Amino acid sequence: MHGSPALIDSHGRTIRYLRISVTDRCDLRCRYCMAEAMSFLPRDALLALEEIALIAERFIARGVTKIRLTGGEPLVRRDLGELARRLGSHLGNGLEELTLTTNATRLADHAGTLVAAGMRRINVSLDSRDPDTFRHITRHGDVSQVLAGIAAARAAGLRVKINMVALKGLNEAEIAPMLAWCAAEGMDLTLIETMPLGAIDEDRADRFLPLTEVFPALDAQFDLVRDTHRSGGPARYWRVKGSETRLGLISPLTANFCDGCNRVRLTTEGKLYMCLGHDDQVDLKAAIRAGGLAAVDEAIDEALRLKPARHDFRIASGAAPAVRRHMSVTGG
Repeated sequence: MHGSPALIDSHGRTIRYLRISVTDRCDLRCRYCMAEAMSFLPRDALLALEEIALIAERFIARGVTKIRLTGGEPLVRRDLGELARRLGSHLGNGLEELTLTTNATRLADHAGTLVAAGMRRINVSLDSRDPDTFRHITRHGDVSQVLAGIAAARAAGLRVKINMVALKGLNEAEIAPMLAWCAAEGMDLTLIETMPLGAIDEDRADRFLPLTEVFPALDAQFDLVRDTHRSGGPARYWRVKGSETRLGLISPLTANFCDGCNRVRLTTEGKLYMCLGHDDQVDLKAAIRAGGLAAVDEAIDEALRLKPARHDFRIASGAAPAVRRHMSVTGG
């Protein structure tokens, strides 16, 4: 195997951030993310834990400093704790941060394991604190489970950031109260525009809420101050005056953030995607099984050449999604 060249794409961007989807399965069925009747990958199509770890360690050796475990819902994978512990052993030795995005339905049972693995902060997807609205968005979810998971995570010492997808006609009236709640509890909040990934049962155009329309009302109510904080992701941040709470905005449709893209995504079946909005990928599962880490390195180099300059997300009534795969396949 050759050395450890830096991960620099053909547009001069250095890749420091790897997001790993450990499963495409989820115990919720959020309307903007999935169809109600989803078909998931057979378990024998998934990367084994050892393969995920070896690929991740190769990325660390080549300069990745942050890894996020995602899904689907990562906590439904039984060996997630073992993987987290192995990756966490690299913290302070190339890896600067290991974190996770979860819907928190199972977080109360796993918070201690995540802390023991070296995680210090996590993201929780929560689009509504109202039980009826939450159940409608998720099709069957119980928000009390999520709130209990958040409380357990914070008690275990994890800093929690809430991710909220802005949905017209569903939760827009809850955005300001969500920010107020986060500020009162000492948590950060990131708002996200819905993205056209995968076929769902509804028309995304009906629910698309541009954050350019949301921000002015929030600014008037909370006196937001621009913050230079960068988390390694696409969010732009403001601080709620008089608190430690940051408000992040992820606006893939109204404010393209691709110039500073520093991430790639490994799917649960071993495909490495360079962009959420493109189908170009390389197969790292095939590479590692056929040629070991040397073949993985060659495939990564090919991926860097393929990484596009930007995505091309558009939402219009009746329009096809930007890509066929659902967010749960690539990793949220």
